[in-house]
Amino acid sequence: MADFKVVVSDPKTKTYQFDITGAEANQYIGRAIGQTVDGSTVGLEGYTLTITGGTDNSGFVMSPDLPGSKRQKVLVARGVGYSAKAKGVRRRKFLRGREIATDLTQINTKVTGYGDKSIEDILGGGAEEEAPAEE
Repeated sequence: MADFKVVVSDPKTKTYQFDITGAEANQYIGRAIGQTVDGSTVGLEGYTLTITGGTDNSGFVMSPDLPGSKRQKVLVARGVGYSAKAKGVRRRKFLRGREIATDLTQINTKVTGYGDKSIEDILGGGAEEEAPAEE
């Protein structure tokens, strides 16, 4: 059985982290970077989330260029997981494929479709109405 930490980044406000297990986590398995997921898996009814990446239990990042879900050692010049110190420098790095598997620990997503309520209201941390000050 899979369990993930799902990081939801809202471009309008901030980032939220959710722990999911069981049936909600199984809906992510087999999906790839760039695909959309219903926000109800993390409790955000009416929201649409797009998968942007993730990491496994050893900290290796997912690459949108690699097929499959396993860890591979590839020669990279730029992109996810590596930034060269000088022009033309390449390096062999371990990266994960673009598909989500059970050995991932974190899945990164961003909000692409918004629901009726704000995320703050759904999570219960919304702005509460202030009582009028008594004189």
